Amino acid sequence: MVEKQAEGAVRGPGRPREERVTRAVLDAVVALVAEQGMNAVTMDAVAVRAEVSKPAIYRRWPTKQDLIIAAAESRIGPLSIPDLGDFRAELREVLTTRMEAYRRPGVDRLLAGVIGLAAEAGSGRSAYGAYTARVMSQTRRILERGIERGDVRPDADVRAVATMVAAPLLFRMVSEQELPDSHLVDSVVDLIARAVSVRP
Repeated sequence: MVEKQAEGAVRGPGRPREERVTRAVLDAVVALVAEQGMNAVTMDAVAVRAEVSKPAIYRRWPTKQDLIIAAAESRIGPLSIPDLGDFRAELREVLTTRMEAYRRPGVDRLLAGVIGLAAEAGSGRSAYGAYTARVMSQTRRILERGIERGDVRPDADVRAVATMVAAPLLFRMVSEQELPDSHLVDSVVDLIARAVSVRP
């Protein structure tokens, strides 16, 4: 009994250890992709890189697809943009936050890999679609909020505009092989805002 208590005191509570394992695994996935590409991501390689057991990985992510999506979401996940009272300001906040995340090491190859896997996923595409929906949820929200507030046109196609917001930075990074910058953000904000804003 005393030994168990002493062991618990050394290890500390379970949640911090769970968070450390999760962080180590997801960081390992991103590092492997950045260094060697998506094909380098195997459960064995991730376990070695993260210094955790394979069962610890499988308990959290039963498939490689689950693991890849979790790694992507650890870098590019849902946002929470407060009501700034102005659609243009909120749109700039979304795109600036995304730009900063896309410029982090390894994110370009990770997202390129996610896009490629999504195209080949077959019946598993719904998992990638659900991830994309989560990532784009705040863009849809600021559009809906702008419509409610009256500074976005009520006839704006929220889904179409959200796609137009997301696409330029990703295309610049993945297809044009350049990191998105503040100039691109400014251009996209101006173009989208002029297209959907209610003019006085």
